[in-house]
Amino acid sequence: MITPAQTQTLLAAIILIAGVATFVWIALALVARIAPRASLAMARANGAAAGSLTLHALRGVLPDAFTYWPGDVLAIASFALLGAAVPGITTRHLAWKPGAGVVVAAALLLLAIPYEGDLRWQARIVNFAGAGLTLTAGFMAWRSLSQNATGRRTPAPLALPLFLIAALMAARGLETFLNPGRTPDMRVPTDFNLAFLWTALVLALLQNATLAFLVLMRLINRIERLLERDPLTDTLNRRAFDQSLDQAHAWLRRGRGYALVMIDMDRFKQLNDTLGHAAGDAALRQMVQELQPCVREVDRFGRLGGEEFCVLLPDTDLAGAALVAERMRMLVDEAPLRWLEQDWPLSASFGIAEGERDDESCAVVLARADAALYRAKHQGRNVVQA
Repeated sequence: MITPAQTQTLLAAIILIAGVATFVWIALALVARIAPRASLAMARANGAAAGSLTLHALRGVLPDAFTYWPGDVLAIASFALLGAAVPGITTRHLAWKPGAGVVVAAALLLLAIPYEGDLRWQARIVNFAGAGLTLTAGFMAWRSLSQNATGRRTPAPLALPLFLIAALMAARGLETFLNPGRTPDMRVPTDFNLAFLWTALVLALLQNATLAFLVLMRLINRIERLLERDPLTDTLNRRAFDQSLDQAHAWLRRGRGYALVMIDMDRFKQLNDTLGHAAGDAALRQMVQELQPCVREVDRFGRLGGEEFCVLLPDTDLAGAALVAERMRMLVDEAPLRWLEQDWPLSASFGIAEGERDDESCAVVLARADAALYRAKHQGRNVVQA
């Protein structure tokens, strides 16, 4: 036989988990500085859930005005905050406006309904609003996790707890039609309430653990990006570019070709000596920015050192690389550097080469592209040479 102590103990356990999770997410946001905005949203979501359940447990102890309506609004707010935090973790964008609209609308609707009788309508509003908000967050997480921004596959089933929470809330809303008068109070010792609380307990742990895992993955991706990126231009550093080039050469032997475009800014030393190193850094950043429209998602753009860069073009022959390089040359040439209220002309020289099956290694292809770049420099600069 189910006793009130069982449901009350489970309710207290969920409140404890939500409370602990609140402090953990605050620590992640303010101490570890890991996804601070999303982590704070998760802290608020857990805090709102703990507050709502605490007010629910105190019904009949505190005045009704302090427990019923505030507790229900806090419950909906917790789901809205969860829905805002999830895309903040996966895409770094907090989608808080839709959830805020739902909270305000539900709060006004609950305010218009008197808290009298079996409270079935209040329970339906809270549970179906929570189900809708969580289901929306689940779809957003599934879509963003299926292909994240780094191009690496992330297990989309990590969004599964959100769908389970949505199903749980929807089931509780449907129960108000099947068993009105008892379900709105989670302290009532019924089979449904016992099963609901146990499931909610497990999902609270699972959801927080899953999102914490996603936050840690985001931190790892950030560290990996820092290790493979040039800090000045945000292009690949030499080590990361060489790894990509080795992979491309391995694919060449399987029939997938590639080409290289070597890039060297013209008269860079003169610019540095005349305007200073800060201007030189600005010139390199501007050149990279001008070249970006020519770089596809499959291409790899790296800085080899100093003012020398290279673009790896998979599935591209020499003619295709020449077209890309010529477009790049024109873009750089048409955008002078604005420094100290004067324009400094920029240009670059380009050397291109295509990988061939009898090349022993990618270093041979890179040497051919470098030799072509050397010829371009001696032909007057601001030209493309193959």
